[in-house]
Amino acid sequence: MDTADPLTGLAGFAAALRVAGLPADAQRVQAYLAAVGKVDIADPGQLYWAGRLTLCAEPDDLPRYDEAFAAWFTADRPRRRKPGATKPRVVTMAALTDATTGDGQSERDTEELKVAASDAEVLRHRDISELTAVEREHLRELMAALHLAPPLRRSMRLRPHRTGRLDSARILRAMRAAGGETIRLAYKDRTRRPRRVVLLLDVSGSMAPYADALMRFAHAVVRAAPTTTEVFTVGTRLTRLSRQLRKRDPREALSAASRAVPDFAGGTRLGETVRVFLDRWGQRGLARRAVVVVFSDGWERGDAALLGEQLARLRRLAHKVLWVNPHAGRDGYAPVQSGIAVAMPHLDRLLAGHSLATLEELLVEVRRA
Repeated sequence: MDTADPLTGLAGFAAALRVAGLPADAQRVQAYLAAVGKVDIADPGQLYWAGRLTLCAEPDDLPRYDEAFAAWFTADRPRRRKPGATKPRVVTMAALTDATTGDGQSERDTEELKVAASDAEVLRHRDISELTAVEREHLRELMAALHLAPPLRRSMRLRPHRTGRLDSARILRAMRAAGGETIRLAYKDRTRRPRRVVLLLDVSGSMAPYADALMRFAHAVVRAAPTTTEVFTVGTRLTRLSRQLRKRDPREALSAASRAVPDFAGGTRLGETVRVFLDRWGQRGLARRAVVVVFSDGWERGDAALLGEQLARLRRLAHKVLWVNPHAGRDGYAPVQSGIAVAMPHLDRLLAGHSLATLEELLVEVRRA
C-alpha cells in the first residue's frame, strides 16, 4: 500500500472487496476508514482486523477477505485457523455430588467427568416426582437438549419428483418449447410433510409433581417443530399454550404459560375438556390425522363415560392416540383408575412418563407414527 496517500489505497482495497463479492458499501467503508484512523496503519495486524471487523458481514466473507487482503497488501496477514482445524465444543455438566480423588489436577478432572456422566445416566431413570431441587435443575438442562424429529406423512398433492408417475403436463410443455422434440421425461409423486403433534397436558393437583417437567418437555417439542405442534392444558378447563411455548427461552416460555393457565393444580374433568378441545379445535382439523398425546394419571372426577365417548371420537379423527401416565412405570401398576379404564379401548399405546428416559421413549414412539 502507498503510505504517502493511504486514503487512495484503502478506497482501492474496498473496491477490490466489492469485486470479490463482499458487501463493502459506502456505510461499511466509512466505518472502515474511521477504524483505520484509530490504529497504526504501519502494523499489518491492526490494519487486517480493522477491515475484517467492519467490512465482513458473515462467516462466508472471511476467506474472500483474506485473499483480497493478501493480494492488495504486501505485508503478511495474521494466520487464521482452517475450518477443519476448529476443535469441537464439548458440553459438560457438573456432577451432582462432590468427587475429588487423586493428587493431580488431571485425575480430579477425569474423575469429576466420570461422576457427572454417571449421575446424568442415573438421573435419566429417576422418578421426576422424587428429585431434589439440585437434581431438578440438572434435569432441566437435560430436558432442554431433547429434540423431536417430527413424524412424516405423505402429502395429498403431487409435486415434481425425480421418480414416480409420468407428469404429462410438464412433458408436453417441454416438448412445445423444444419444437415437438422430447428432451427429457418429467415425473411427479407425493412428497412427505411433517405430521401434526398435539399434546394435552393434565395440570390437576395429582399431576402437580410432574407439571414443570412436562411443560419443559412440551416446550422442547414445540421448539423442534413450532408450526406443526400444538399444546393444550386440561384440568377443569381447556387452555391453549402453543403461542406461549414458541418462545425460545425456556424460562420466558414457562412463565408466559403459567400466567395463561387459570386452573393449575385444580380438579380434573378430562371428559369435558376433551369434548371442548374436539368441538373447538379437533373436529375442525387440528386433530385430523395427527398424533395426539395425553399426559394424565387418569384420575377423573367428572363423568368417566363422557371421557370414553370423547376418546372414541378422538380416535376416529387422529392418526394415533397415545396416553402417558407417570404411574405406569411403577412396579405393580394396573390401569384401574376411572379415566384410564375407559380410555384403554381407544388408545394405541399406554406409556410411562415418570422419567427422562421414558419421555425419550415417547419421542421415539411419536416419530414412528
